[in-house]
Amino acid sequence: MKLFYYTVIAAVTLSLLLIISPLSPRFSPAAKEYGRPVQEYRVTAVHDGDTVSIRARSFAGIPVKLERVRLIGVDAPELEQEPWGRRSKRQLKKLISESNWIVRVEFDVERRDRYGRLLAYLWGRNGRLINEELIETGYALSYTIPPNVKYAEKLTAARARAEAKKAGLWGTGGLRELPGEWRKQHPRS
Repeated sequence: MKLFYYTVIAAVTLSLLLIISPLSPRFSPAAKEYGRPVQEYRVTAVHDGDTVSIRARSFAGIPVKLERVRLIGVDAPELEQEPWGRRSKRQLKKLISESNWIVRVEFDVERRDRYGRLLAYLWGRNGRLINEELIETGYALSYTIPPNVKYAEKLTAARARAEAKKAGLWGTGGLRELPGEWRKQHPRS
């Protein structure tokens, strides 16, 4: 009989923890400005200039599921493309930290790439598109792969502004080899 009571108490406690602890993303109060619920996630790591990890689910504050997210429309130098790979990663980290490591995630048509990463646009708490900011500051290139073209014109315009200002990798001593060309010369094993 005691086992039954302990089982009931454990089940009730677990149910309360599941309700209190967010297993799904939070919904932003800014959702009304977008006309739909906007999912917010905590960024847990910046891997390079165009890939981060987000905490997709947690239990009592402990990450249960982390997802890698590839920024749509962005092609940053690889880390091995010194010094621009590191600079691009540092800039992405800066942009995300300005948002207190919380970002709004927006998907396009295709949700995953061939490596299993989520494909998304990241919005900072300031309402700015992080993908666009990274390109406009000259730390990445615009990179359109259909069918994910929702903000292609916006990202292409950001690249043109960066080139015109000679910002980042467009300036003197800038990137010598485009990331796509570099990857062809150095394929993943």
